[in-house]
Amino acid sequence: MVSAIQQVPEPADRGVGQALATDTAQAIATDTALDATPDTAPETVADTAPAASSAEPTAKSAAEPSAPRGSGQPPAGGWPGLWRGYAFRTRLWAKRARIVGVRVARLVRTGMHRLLPGIRYLLRAVHRKWRRSLQFRTVLTTLLLAIGSFAVVGAYLSNQIANNLFQERLAQAESETRYNVKQVQDTFDGAQVTDQSSVITLVYDTLNAVEGRGSVIQRRYVFEAMPEQTKPRNRWVESRASDQLTIGVIPPELRKAVQNSGKDQYWASTQFPVGTEDRPGIAVGNKVTFNGTVYELYLIYDLNTAQKTLDEIQNVLLAGGALLVLMIGGVAWYVTRNVVSPVSHAAVVSEKLAAGQLQERMVVKGEDEVARLGASFNHMAASLQEQITQLATLSQMQQRFVSDVSHELRTPLTTVRMAAEVLYDAREDFDPINKRSAELLYNQVERFQSLLADLLEISRFDAGAATLDAEPTDIVQLVAHVIDGVAPVAAEYGSAVTLNAPAGSVIVDMDDRRIDRILRNLILNALEHGEGRPVNVSVAAGDTAVAVAVRDHGIGMTPAEAARVFDRFWRADPARARTTGGSGLGLSIAAEDTKLHDGWLQAWGNKGHGSNFLLTLPLRRDEPITKSPLQLEPVNVGLPVAGSQRTVVLLDPPRTGEAPASASGARRTMSDGFTDGFTEDLTEGFSAGGGGRAAGGATPDGGSAGHRETGTEGGA
Repeated sequence: MVSAIQQVPEPADRGVGQALATDTAQAIATDTALDATPDTAPETVADTAPAASSAEPTAKSAAEPSAPRGSGQPPAGGWPGLWRGYAFRTRLWAKRARIVGVRVARLVRTGMHRLLPGIRYLLRAVHRKWRRSLQFRTVLTTLLLAIGSFAVVGAYLSNQIANNLFQERLAQAESETRYNVKQVQDTFDGAQVTDQSSVITLVYDTLNAVEGRGSVIQRRYVFEAMPEQTKPRNRWVESRASDQLTIGVIPPELRKAVQNSGKDQYWASTQFPVGTEDRPGIAVGNKVTFNGTVYELYLIYDLNTAQKTLDEIQNVLLAGGALLVLMIGGVAWYVTRNVVSPVSHAAVVSEKLAAGQLQERMVVKGEDEVARLGASFNHMAASLQEQITQLATLSQMQQRFVSDVSHELRTPLTTVRMAAEVLYDAREDFDPINKRSAELLYNQVERFQSLLADLLEISRFDAGAATLDAEPTDIVQLVAHVIDGVAPVAAEYGSAVTLNAPAGSVIVDMDDRRIDRILRNLILNALEHGEGRPVNVSVAAGDTAVAVAVRDHGIGMTPAEAARVFDRFWRADPARARTTGGSGLGLSIAAEDTKLHDGWLQAWGNKGHGSNFLLTLPLRRDEPITKSPLQLEPVNVGLPVAGSQRTVVLLDPPRTGEAPASASGARRTMSDGFTDGFTEDLTEGFSAGGGGRAAGGATPDGGSAGHRETGTEGGA
């Protein structure tokens, strides 16, 4: 059956006047409602207007005759009322659209606000896992590379398969089209028909034969007379096409090419409707002639079967690719697990070894590279354990030796000191050489006793026997007391000591005996190496900590020296001269005392510009220090703001050219009384101990300096 294009007449213009009257009535009703409530909610009017429009137009249409068709008369109520109704409905729907848009935007914004934290948390978790897990990073990288490679290869294979299927179907379509067009042209050329019905039947039968109807339609056709040619009297067929097809399914480029060609054949890809779906196809066009009229004949070949085949191939590729990616991910996870797990286990064992659990070892399985790595690690751990055990045993032996020797030396040292005191008290009856010998003996014995006291204190720290007797104490008053105690030493060196402290009290939970020893060491150290320049002591308190800084402007020290200044027996002088300094344990003891308070003791120095020692203590026990109230690298100390701090000058510097009498007297005695017969150590000891006083305390070069009293155990 030939399907021809039918011109469907447009529906009659029924009831135009009635429709216009209805719209007019609605507009009038709406205007009345708007006039009655101009500022009220328009939605109420919108609800009442349809109700009025459902009743009033019926009565009006019955009472008023409708305008005749084509008369052009305005509806009842006039055109302005009609346009006002349209304008109102437009505003109403625009308002509703805005309300719906605002609600949708609000929902989207709320959803994004609830969704974004989850997305950020997920991204942070992935990023954290990426940084911390080598296995996760390796597996994820392998999966991404596998997916990317499969996508590229799959796209290439799919494109090649689709292209091959299309080319094969195109070659088949071109061959079949040439054959069928030749058959059609031969049939038209040999036809002997003159009447209209015979012509239509011949064309219909011939084109149906080309279509190849049966269980499966092999191809479809579009048969169209070429435009712009003289229409003969006996041209009774203008166009024919298969079911649901029109000339519109043929691409314009293909039609133009066929119309401008001679006997050539052209093709183009297209889509055509079949039932309720559009299918891909190939349109092949030629020209045929019948009864003096040139026709365009297009044969359309369905590619739906090829498309289904391609879809199945793509689905197989997709499923196979997904399975392959999962397999690759599983293999990567298994391989990396076998490699990473021993490394992770080694990291855990290393952390336990670092924590002191020297008996920990790795589990070794097999004989591969990882097993050899584990065996080597265990051998290294065993060697380290043996060496650390030996060092610990040796350290314990040394500590016990120092402790035992220190205790054993106390009794003979006391006897020697008593004899030295007797000789020292009777030195006026001796000749000059024996007198100086008695003085040297007394001073060196006193220094030996101070060293012994420091050794005993260090042995207590090493044995863990040192305890903290903390009580609330005013640290400002303690600092002032220490400065008062070192005033004679400050007078000897000619340095002015200045205290900058808060106006009120600063109460700290501390062991005042140990803090007194720390401060005495630091201040005596500053006086000894300050070269007669001022020494500034600053006290500042914060929310959780208090700091005491001791600043001198003397010889200073390098950063390397500042890093080792708290080591035991360390001195900046390679010759280890004892003209200055004491036992070399003062700052070590100060550091241990600070650790008992959970505080900080820091040193800063600049060669030629002095040094600064900063002691930071927590205000209350078991409260960690987060920041020191004073900075380690000092600034110039100026006068405080009136009322906020107090400044105490304990000693004015001496006039230029003056020197302490005891020191000058000692130097004169040495130059007059010693010519030979004494060792270098005795000479150095005498120079440091003139006037019967040894300078002690913790020094930047690790020495001990300051005034020592008999029986002061570990004092500065």
